[in-house]
Amino acid sequence: MAEAIASFAGMTCEYLSNLKATTLVILVILILAMGCDQLPGKPTPEDRWKAATAVTDFSQLYALNCAGCHGADGRLGAARPLNDPLYLALVSNDTLRQAIAQGVPGTAAPAFAQQLGGPLTDKQIEILIEGMRSRWGKAENFQNVALPPYSLRDASAKGSGSGDQQRGAAAYQKYCAQCHGKDGSGGPKGGSVINPAYLALVSDQALRTTVIVGRSDLGMPDWRANIPGQPMSPQEITDVVTWLASHRPANLLAQGTKSK
Repeated sequence: MAEAIASFAGMTCEYLSNLKATTLVILVILILAMGCDQLPGKPTPEDRWKAATAVTDFSQLYALNCAGCHGADGRLGAARPLNDPLYLALVSNDTLRQAIAQGVPGTAAPAFAQQLGGPLTDKQIEILIEGMRSRWGKAENFQNVALPPYSLRDASAKGSGSGDQQRGAAAYQKYCAQCHGKDGSGGPKGGSVINPAYLALVSDQALRTTVIVGRSDLGMPDWRANIPGQPMSPQEITDVVTWLASHRPANLLAQGTKSK
């Protein structure tokens, strides 16, 4: 009997000892878990994964959705530079919002709004617009500048007539040929502006915007600087765009006029 009691007591002590060791391990794990935010290498709250719709940082949104076409810093991309104060002074928030949300039909610019199958929420689109203006816009520099009408519709509302190819050809020779060549196929300072592949990728509005704003990142002057002291008139801008668009392949002519 004594031996049985002694054996049971030994087993009890061993069990209690094991229980204490197990409890200690659990306590250590709990302590480490409670202090895991202090562990080396743990990402900061800013670096932790977020759902795409939860991203609210302009730089991240721009890098993910815009930089591939418009350049890492809004410049020197395949598409129009967005890091251009003159362009941002010319276009309205509604124009930017529509271009981002709906894309530009007939061009490579896709719709980014979630309602149209894109990745961006309305809030994220607003963040992009506000970020471009706050970082790259300088509206105060253009308060005393009479900007040409942005669109053909705006120009017509302000009294400009429809575009004319013959007048456009003459205006092209006056303002543009010195860079892009007499026939538009390229010159000493600029590439071809009548290349069918190029014209297939751009809308008439994109042509108009480029004639007005130029390409600051490529050294192309705006509508005021082709001839010093002789800015292009709204009618000349419309006529040059008409002449350029006339070189678009016949099966794509309607595309240019329907695009934004």
